[in-house]
Amino acid sequence: MREDGSKELIAVEDGYRESQESWLGVLRDLAARGVEAPLLAIGDGALGFWAALREVWPESKEQRCWVHGIANVLDKLPKRLQPKAKSQLHEIYNAETKEVAEEQVARFVAAYEDKYPKAVASLLRDRDTMLTFFDFPAAHWMSIRSTNVIESAFATVRLRQRVTKGAGSRAKGLTMAFKLMAMAEKRWRRIRRPQLVTELLEGRKFVDGEPVTNDTQEGRKSAA
Repeated sequence: MREDGSKELIAVEDGYRESQESWLGVLRDLAARGVEAPLLAIGDGALGFWAALREVWPESKEQRCWVHGIANVLDKLPKRLQPKAKSQLHEIYNAETKEVAEEQVARFVAAYEDKYPKAVASLLRDRDTMLTFFDFPAAHWMSIRSTNVIESAFATVRLRQRVTKGAGSRAKGLTMAFKLMAMAEKRWRRIRRPQLVTELLEGRKFVDGEPVTNDTQEGRKSAA
């Protein structure tokens, strides 16, 4: 992301089923090009990406995609329960504080763990990393809770592949994907209040979307 809040495409590579080795190649190349460890990495449940991230940039925080997370949970519930469960899951990530979100998680677990343990296990498996966004500015939450930006670009690439029935060679395929994603980049929305990114890079801490101040710290000590 640039200083003005606009998002930038920095790599397009092919790989083998999102394996750790494929992702290691991408991240190591970025590091060699001077890209520093991101404060936050956002992705779905692809184990290869997270394993590679921890090897190259172990200091980066992890945020699991809520769109993928919700889909994974709902897939393990009967269709008749999915609308209600989806609403309950939305209440978790729309909570104003992490404490309230944890309370909503507990309610979801209590409602479904007896009959649908796999759905509950799917939620609890990534619970901590799905709530990472609370440690970042509230103005950024809409942009960092999911991978929608990159997923929409991928959808454009997949659609073109279906129309052209494949791009032919590997080089042509990568070229086509790059050009389509570069075009999509122009339509990506800027992150709100980009000046807060500078504060994050300077070490400013955020709790429940708000900057930590001396008053905040004193209030937490008093509450404790």
